[in-house]
Amino acid sequence: MTRMTARLSVRVAAAAAPLLLLPWGAGTARAHGAPTDPVSRVRACSPEGGTAARSAACRAAVAANGAPFTAWDNLRVAGVEGRDRQVIPDGRLCSAGLPAYRGLDLARRDWPATRLAPGGRLTLTYASTIAHTGTFELYLTERGFDPGRPLRWSDLPERPFARITDPPLRDGAYRMSATLPSDRTGRQVLYTVWRNSSTPDTYYACSDVVFAERGEAGGAARPTRPAATPAGPRPGRTASAPAQGSPPAARTGERRARAAADGTAVARATPGGSGSSAPLLAGGAAAVLLLTGGAAVALRLRRR
Repeated sequence: MTRMTARLSVRVAAAAAPLLLLPWGAGTARAHGAPTDPVSRVRACSPEGGTAARSAACRAAVAANGAPFTAWDNLRVAGVEGRDRQVIPDGRLCSAGLPAYRGLDLARRDWPATRLAPGGRLTLTYASTIAHTGTFELYLTERGFDPGRPLRWSDLPERPFARITDPPLRDGAYRMSATLPSDRTGRQVLYTVWRNSSTPDTYYACSDVVFAERGEAGGAARPTRPAATPAGPRPGRTASAPAQGSPPAARTGERRARAAADGTAVARATPGGSGSSAPLLAGGAAAVLLLTGGAAVALRLRRR
């Protein structure tokens, strides 16, 4: 009887062991997060980053890392207590000085990026698995920032342009709004610092953004598939150069073509909102058509 009881206990323990690996068994070990819109480098280059993870910059980051960014929500340092500039070394801000994330510090001009409008409204989505209290600080690199050099503290202003304390966690994410500086152009880095007050941890993240030029549509949008380098002209054909005095639309198309040729992954913005609006509107329209069609069929059946 004793042997049977022992064998049964071993079997029960073996069956229960996998349950300890599930999220509810991990407790605070799963209380992590990172920006997903504008997408952070660590999220874009993670296995959950979609097409952005296959970009040249992300492939180089994973190679420099020596391992994929599976733990994209765990870029944190304990015990900083506001001493960021003393604890996190220059040139290693995107990795927070952690060797497991060193690939994020590569100085490149082709990181997957999100297009924003100068002086526009930013809606930051910060994915998290368990609610925590704390303060989010948002920094934007200064004018003249060179994305071809590693990010340094001197590239950031002393004070954040936005500070949000204890936003609610809804549907697995914190969502915060802030007004962007109006004097930025070109490629910049949005640096997010999340200082937990319920844990000793501080989280860091780099999100690459591109500010639209004057006259172009702005607005936050989720990153799309990295732009491929356009193929050259077919044999026997010559590429025509744009005529002088081209209309603004043609010049805008030319700028986008040049960005694609550089291998830059930039999100396409939709005026007045984020890139997720169109799928929602399309889905709503389809639902209305479906309901309308169903009502018409039911009316015909009743008349018969």
